Formats: sequence, C-alpha cells, structure tokens
Amino acid sequence: MEPMMESRALIESILFVAETPVTTTELAEVLEVGRTDVEAELEGLADDLAARDAGIVLRRVGGGWRMFARPEAKPYLERFAATEAATRLSPAALETLAVVAYKQPVSRGQVSEIRGVDAERAMQTLERRGLVAEIGRDPGPGQAILYGTTTLFLEKLGLDTLADLPPLADHVPPAEVLDALERPFRPESTSNESTS
Repeated sequence: MEPMMESRALIESILFVAETPVTTTELAEVLEVGRTDVEAELEGLADDLAARDAGIVLRRVGGGWRMFARPEAKPYLERFAATEAATRLSPAALETLAVVAYKQPVSRGQVSEIRGVDAERAMQTLERRGLVAEIGRDPGPGQAILYGTTTLFLEKLGLDTLADLPPLADHVPPAEVLDALERPFRPESTSNESTS
C-alpha cells in the first residue's frame, strides 16, 4: 500500500490539474476530510507559495480556489504562448494521430481514407511536432511512404511501448466490417476484384 500524501500536497496536486476553480466542499469530499481542515490547508498552501516566491499563486476566485501564474511572469508567458510547444493539437490532428498510432505502419492515403477527409495538413503538423515519422515504404505499387509514431509520442502519452495503448475493443467494429474497410488497401485485392 502506498503511503498517504499530506493533505496539502494532495490539494496542490488537484489544483494543479484543475481547469476551473475547485470549491472547498469539492476538495473536502475528495479528500474525505472536513471543510475547515481543507480551508486551513488552502490558506497554508497560499502562504507557502507566497513565502517561497513561487512562480504560481493560489487565489480564491469564482467560488473556489485556483492556481495562477504570478503577474510578473506575464511577458514571458506571452512569449512562450507564441511558441509551437505551447499550442495544442487540433481535433483533426488528434484524430489523425490516433489513426496512425493504432494502424501503423500506415500511409497518408490510408489515414485520409479512414478519416474520410484529407489528412495532409494534420500529418504535416504531426511530423513537424515529432509525433509521427516515416518508418518505411509500402512494398506494393507506388511504394507509398509508411508512417508510425515516434518515441516522443510514447513519452508525451506516458507509455513505455505501443502495447500500452488502451485497447480499442469497445470502439472497433466486428472483424468482417474491418475486413471490408481494409480490402481496398490490400495490393492483392485490386487484381482479384478486377477479375470477378
């Protein structure tokens, strides 16, 4: 059994990942402690951050508590926000990344076919970010470039190997449907279908 973290450290962890203000009541319920105890820990955490001149401050806002960057950091945060590292992937890029992760090795054409829209731009973004890379060539006609995910992809998702990806079993159609969807991509299917 893991040792119990201190309440203050747990509160700090929760507030760190929260995207909206967290109420004292919510924290008390999650931590299974009284609201008065949580309130004291919040005040103590705010004082600790201020005392050590931390880069973040804890403030009561919108009926709850939330962490913010110190106001003095604003010019640097604005500069950082303009960098590529600070921008999030678009839904199209995330969908494309999921296709590559689960179907690799896969060509751009296959990704576009699976998504039902052109994936060129999303693939370029993912390559530029170092999340996907060329991993070979299709042995069939045209020898399309095949793509797969990178070590950086695994690092960003906190995975050791691709085997650690969550299973798609609940989201994947039955095998016969998948077979029908994949048939046009198989090199042998074009010659067999043209003779039938």
